Amino acid sequence: MARLRAILEARNPVVHLFDPDQTVAQAVAEMARYEIGVVPVVEKGRLVGIFSERDLVRRVMAAGRSLETTRVREVMTPNPVTASPDEDRQSAMVKMQDLGCRHLPIVVDDAVIDMLSMRDLLFVELEAREQEIQALRGYIQGVY
Repeated sequence: MARLRAILEARNPVVHLFDPDQTVAQAVAEMARYEIGVVPVVEKGRLVGIFSERDLVRRVMAAGRSLETTRVREVMTPNPVTASPDEDRQSAMVKMQDLGCRHLPIVVDDAVIDMLSMRDLLFVELEAREQEIQALRGYIQGVY
């Protein structure tokens, strides 16, 4: 079964580390700048949470909190589930589905090296299915 490492090696890392004491306004500005939906929150080199668009809506906007004075640590999702590059793709998808999350920090030796989204995993899955379909068509048509 395909490992996450194969996805990671085929692209540049997509990770913008964020400090838990920075403000939500700073996080939102960075998310908008890089067109990303989540930032990993790292303290002293260790992943302590993630801050996502969902956190912004539910824990900041709906609660009427100030973007300028609220610290990310106050509204982040703490202790997120992670994966290693050696985890298989299907396992990561099931993990995300079971938890209802759309982003998975990839961690090696307690350091965040990348972030994968459900979309990343689904695109790889669709590509694998397309290759399988093409192989089956070739087999049926006697082109194998």
